[in-house]
Amino acid sequence: MQKSKSTGRRRFLKGIGATVAGLSLPSLNGLYAGPQTIELAAPNYRIAANDLIRIGVIGMGIMGHRNLRTALKVPGISLAGVCDLYQGRLTRARELYGNTLFITNDYKVLIDRPDIDAVIIATSDHWHAPIATYALKKGKAVYGEKPVVHQISEGLPLIAAQQQSGKIMQVGSQRVSSLLYAKAKELYQSGAIGKLNLVEATYDRQSALGAWQYTQPSDASLATIDWDGFLRTDKKAAFDAKKFFWWRNYRAFGTGVAGDLFVHLLSGVHLITGSVGPVKIYSSGQLAYWKDGRDVPDIMTAIMDYPASSEHPAFQLTLRVNFISGGGDTSSIRFVGEEGVLTLNGRDLELTHSLLPKAPGIGGWDALETYPAVMQEQLLKSYEQQFSATDRRRPVKAPYRFVNPEGYDDHLDHFINFFEAIRTGKPVVEDVVFGFRAAAPCLACNESYFQQKTIYWDPLTMKLINRK
Repeated sequence: MQKSKSTGRRRFLKGIGATVAGLSLPSLNGLYAGPQTIELAAPNYRIAANDLIRIGVIGMGIMGHRNLRTALKVPGISLAGVCDLYQGRLTRARELYGNTLFITNDYKVLIDRPDIDAVIIATSDHWHAPIATYALKKGKAVYGEKPVVHQISEGLPLIAAQQQSGKIMQVGSQRVSSLLYAKAKELYQSGAIGKLNLVEATYDRQSALGAWQYTQPSDASLATIDWDGFLRTDKKAAFDAKKFFWWRNYRAFGTGVAGDLFVHLLSGVHLITGSVGPVKIYSSGQLAYWKDGRDVPDIMTAIMDYPASSEHPAFQLTLRVNFISGGGDTSSIRFVGEEGVLTLNGRDLELTHSLLPKAPGIGGWDALETYPAVMQEQLLKSYEQQFSATDRRRPVKAPYRFVNPEGYDDHLDHFINFFEAIRTGKPVVEDVVFGFRAAAPCLACNESYFQQKTIYWDPLTMKLINRK
């Protein structure tokens, strides 16, 4: 492993004066006022739309609407029907897509239709695995929102269902299809930052909507909502419109900040590093501000230990979400190596360096001044004889900033990948195994938080390890 990474680093250092991962760049000598900005090349789509794919959408909330809107931009995709438990969203679907659109509040009725080839599942988290399993068993391709499961125990059965069906399943962490993520992976693999040792990932928000206090309809009632269909298991729970529309705030229906936002961050980390997951997970947090009846924290921090593998050295990962951040809405993933840092900021990717000089340094914040004067002179003379002026200078490399081309949409790329896989049989970029390996450690963060203990995980077998 170390040999391959060292070889990659040498290749990077040798060619960086002229190129960074295939991009023509200027000389790297001297100091730099700021990073040079490089626009990534737009994707060259070749979509064979001869075979019509008819889709159904289950869950017409925010993500259901946006997924559908994006999916229909792909040539050869047609909407066959939608399902939702709130009548107002079915009415809205017909307003947008025609009065003859098939609508239902029963996902099985939609999936059972012979004219549907694939379904988009954008329900509350607690319905993800059951609906996906049913759709796969009925021979439908599945695009399932993240997290792919609500409970860790649902992961392996869902993987088995997908493998037994042979049908395509794509998980909806769309950033893994991003050009910026692909460039970050390319730079990481080339050795651009040296040996990786730390990843820092954050996702902060500063708004009521960002904290999941979504606008609720004026007609929410048992007459317009299939409450029993929403509950799934606990059919005795009293009707609560807030829990239906703000389901992310409740453990019975959602997975909190870990399942919603940690998963986005972890999916990117796994894609770029090639990792299959951590072995040790611990999280802490609090409900600091949004005390609206929710039973999940609005601030959470997690630490995960990743062991060395054939794809990467051992590294530590820190995750943080803050829903009342005075810094505003921000998100970033920083890959810190021994020689540089890759930073994904949502809209751009930055590559910066800080290199050690050959000489260790002497003087300044050093014990040198505490020694007798004669000894100081001797030590300085010896140091100057051992290390040349060049050895004492810190090497400098140019910083670079990469941006997407104007109008680029990674959400569209994610759906193009999904539909191409259906048509050609090519693997998707985020299959159910990848999705579960990203989701399970995040769900383990919830377990760690509520049980106040460290969680141990086997990323290869995808099972929890019981250590008492």
